[in-house]
Amino acid sequence: MHERLGARHHQERDVEFLAVTGVLGAEVLGVDLCEPLSDANAELLYRGLTQYQVLFFRDQSLTPQSHLALADALGEIEPPHPVYPHVEGFESIVELIADADNPPDTEDWHKDLTFRATPPFASILRAVSVPSIGGDTLWASMSAVYESLSDGWKADLAPLLAVHDMGTFRNDYYQRGGVNEINRALSEVGSAVHPVVEIHPVSGFKYLNVNQSFTRQILNMTQGPSDEILQYLYQQVRKPEFQVRLRWQDDTVAIWDNRVTQHYAVCDYLPQCRHMQRVTITRDKRAPEQEA
Repeated sequence: MHERLGARHHQERDVEFLAVTGVLGAEVLGVDLCEPLSDANAELLYRGLTQYQVLFFRDQSLTPQSHLALADALGEIEPPHPVYPHVEGFESIVELIADADNPPDTEDWHKDLTFRATPPFASILRAVSVPSIGGDTLWASMSAVYESLSDGWKADLAPLLAVHDMGTFRNDYYQRGGVNEINRALSEVGSAVHPVVEIHPVSGFKYLNVNQSFTRQILNMTQGPSDEILQYLYQQVRKPEFQVRLRWQDDTVAIWDNRVTQHYAVCDYLPQCRHMQRVTITRDKRAPEQEA
């Protein structure tokens, strides 16, 4: 069962976790992410991430090297992203720059890369330069969403599987080379099938595992009933009771558990520029190995 966070503040050694909402999110004090993490602090951050699902850090001037070292302390670093550009000289650091000439393409609730057979464990996002107003990011706890469902819904969803594919990334491939490029990408990237309800390998919480960007259809259903179920579930994610919202500042860092959260980047700042850098972690080094 998903339990609401207990104490709004707790401290282990010199590291403090300040809960932001009753469901998910904590601001972390007492850690310099620019320096190599001690084994003890890496374990503390990992436990905090499991508990709070998304962690926020202020005034962290990460270099590319320290950004990658932080990711490496938590898991295996993802190879280059299939669509987005990377920081020069650092192929695993995605460069996310949005402005009037290059608007963002992620204006919906989503988990990253669920069209892969094994989606990423976590992401580390650093704000390089943010607008004076706007550009917030929201996260939603999918374990809290699941627990809010009636027993009937939980029973009906338990056996279901859903197909995920590259979704709106089709637009990026179309701009590169039209329909032929979409077809090539679909063949290359492929699809994945995931249970609609998953179990977190560390916390044991059940969570809802569908998202509007990449979930296309529930298997063994025709499109109409599948769409009705998925749309109902997507509406639950939009409830503010399940969300936390971050107001970015330059050098703010967020780490989130991609397995059990979704996120939404608010595009309300154009024509100003929003410059972010992200490293994605593919495998959780500390989680029990899952059978394929």
